[in-house]
Amino acid sequence: MTNPTLDEIERTLKDAGGENRQPAPAYTPAAVALILRRDASGVSVLFIERSPHHGDPWSGDLGFPGGKVEAGDAGPRAAAERETREELGVDLASARLLGRLADIEGAHLPIRVSCFVYGVTGALSLHPGGEVRDAFWISLEALRDPARHVTAPVRFGGEIFERPAIILPVPGKPVLWGITYRLVMQFLALLGKARG
Repeated sequence: MTNPTLDEIERTLKDAGGENRQPAPAYTPAAVALILRRDASGVSVLFIERSPHHGDPWSGDLGFPGGKVEAGDAGPRAAAERETREELGVDLASARLLGRLADIEGAHLPIRVSCFVYGVTGALSLHPGGEVRDAFWISLEALRDPARHVTAPVRFGGEIFERPAIILPVPGKPVLWGITYRLVMQFLALLGKARG
């Protein structure tokens, strides 16, 4: 799917049937919102840059709005929507839920992340809060560009690792890697399988 519509993306996600299972007791449940915007130029994905905080394992990293599922949340989807409101001032109640990706587990921390995909067609007023330094849109075209896919040194837990990553077309931003990279690659793979 070169320039998919939100309807096509929704059908693709429905056909893929993202996992919906409880995390093992040793895993902390978390949820994120992958928000898509469709306009005349195509589909773009919303990313956030986390604010630097001592002790936060994702300090300064790029990601999707989201966080831990709290006791008061009705489930992972409610957590993704609550966190998006808290981090960006965006109420996803008016957005279209397109589907869900398969849950993934952290490579370095015991966390299981559920990813819910939403679509919007108009402008979205973003108000990054204290946990978020910046929020910006990246086109699917840029995410698919093979020249942007690299192996890069990244810092995690005081150590440097070489990891698969995507260099985003926004000057001064860190590379996209880790859990969010894996979710983006899963999403792009689903769109690639739906070609035809």
